[in-house]
Amino acid sequence: MGRGRVLGPRCETLKLGPSRGHSAPSGLSADRPGRSGDAAQKALGPERSGISRLRVSGGRNVRRPPPSGFQGMHRVVRSSAGQDRGHKFLRRTRGGGTLARPNHCRRGGGYLTNSTALTRALTPILQVPPADLSSIWEGALFPFRDTEKPCPHLLAPSPPRSAHIPTSHGAVLVAGHAVAGARSALSSGGSSRGPCKRLVAALAAGTMLGRSLLNFVLLTVAVSCATAQHVPPWTEDCRKSTYPPSGPTYRGPVPWYTINLDLPPYKRWQELITEKAPALKVIVNSMKDIANAFVPSGKIMQIVDQKLPGLLEHFPGPYEEEMKGISDITGIPLGEIISFNIFYEFFTICTSIITEDKKGHLLHGRNMDFGIFLGWNINNNTWVVTEELKPLTVNLDFQRNNKTVFKASSFAGYVGMLTGFKPGLFSLTLNERFSTSGGYMGVIEWILGKRDAMWIGFISRSVLENSTSYEEAKNILIKSKLLAPAYFILGGNKSGEGCVITRDRRKSLDVYELDSKQDRWYVVETNYDRWKNPFFLDDRRDAAKMCLNHTTQEKISLSTIYDVLSTKPVLNKLTVFTTLMDVAKGQFETYLRDCPDPCIGW
Repeated sequence: MGRGRVLGPRCETLKLGPSRGHSAPSGLSADRPGRSGDAAQKALGPERSGISRLRVSGGRNVRRPPPSGFQGMHRVVRSSAGQDRGHKFLRRTRGGGTLARPNHCRRGGGYLTNSTALTRALTPILQVPPADLSSIWEGALFPFRDTEKPCPHLLAPSPPRSAHIPTSHGAVLVAGHAVAGARSALSSGGSSRGPCKRLVAALAAGTMLGRSLLNFVLLTVAVSCATAQHVPPWTEDCRKSTYPPSGPTYRGPVPWYTINLDLPPYKRWQELITEKAPALKVIVNSMKDIANAFVPSGKIMQIVDQKLPGLLEHFPGPYEEEMKGISDITGIPLGEIISFNIFYEFFTICTSIITEDKKGHLLHGRNMDFGIFLGWNINNNTWVVTEELKPLTVNLDFQRNNKTVFKASSFAGYVGMLTGFKPGLFSLTLNERFSTSGGYMGVIEWILGKRDAMWIGFISRSVLENSTSYEEAKNILIKSKLLAPAYFILGGNKSGEGCVITRDRRKSLDVYELDSKQDRWYVVETNYDRWKNPFFLDDRRDAAKMCLNHTTQEKISLSTIYDVLSTKPVLNKLTVFTTLMDVAKGQFETYLRDCPDPCIGW
């Protein structure tokens, strides 16, 4: 529940009376807590299965009709001085009638309602079995379960020790997992649960809270989250000596696979996908859960499975045949493989850096952050999709005639590219750009038949595969029409060849380049236009710039870039992997990452 007013130093004994128009049923008593309320249920009837609302005033019952649409009961607690000090839902016993008597409340105390009333009210609306709803209330909204406990803390409830998270009923799932998962993070108690996780919880529980209460919670948490990004333990001094990778922020190496471009597109991914099929099925199922969370009827997945395959022929070659081959190898429906590839047009939240040292040598690094709002795991404080992507992370060596054409870091099953380089020529990373006319609008237009724009993952791969110079790649990325706004971070092989291209769907808005004359020896891009302040809850940009300035141009190297990308909040719970690229030397390294608690959610 939301925060209540702080209660007085002691609470009066409550006396209960019936609702207007009803006699007091037997079994409804404040003096005999714990007694069954079956008689009360029968007396009130099915249309009044909840306790009627009343106000306590000096030991006298002031009866009021229950709120419209909800047969619950509120109480107003009066202190010994007779002043109203706060209100909260009163708790019913499992039988349905008896109320506990708060005769020894401490300051900050009170009673929470149990799950029964909310379950009965919401079951017909959400069309979810009562047992599943009860599990959510018990594990998340009501930390004290169905036990009578005097004066549990209203202002900062403790997280549940355990919570069953049903995953089969989308009506009560938020972004792929239950409200319970996010709501648990709302706790302000433990050091491992940050204030930004409380924002996730508030968003997840938004449909369960009143609008005014939700706004208050969001405002409070947003302020604390913004502050948290600038103080330990959610941020930290710039890290040093983290390379070669080791320790708790290093999950492990990323395996290499060869993609033979001489093979027919249908067969190119066979070796890789055969090995990664189980992990790919896991994340595709998570995507289905996410879709069903927002549309419990399953209509989204029906459209995906029935309609998307018919659009396959409109994808540019060779991508349609590659996706068809992946579908046949894994047994995953073709529509779901297509949606898996579209998926990355919307949720790629990353940090990219290009630097130039005193000798004019260029380096390129990036953190791939992915999975925001796509399910929060309360058991280990991680984003569900972020963790499911790590087993799918691969290094790819695309070859033609047994010679490397380009190298990339990607996810098995995804045929576009977001991170890669062409040895000796240029490097390229792609970051999402938030915009009101973003990728969703482009995808809708494409489905409706307007197909003059490129998918951003496909154009990145096309540039890596076919462009022969930094300038050619830059020109294509500036002028091509796109389905989604994006940032292209492009690096070359000589001094000054490094830029951030800020793209709208139809045109380039800005090209920000390295410039030694202006002492601009690095460019940094997260997910915000450089001429605007970053979103106050997500300031990775200033943290990265601060650490680069602290490093200095004289000391910049792949190892010190890795240090920057290992510093919170640049490293965060969304970070899947870190890639380091040296175009001139042909060096390409990728490492799986972890961000142990305490760590900010994004």
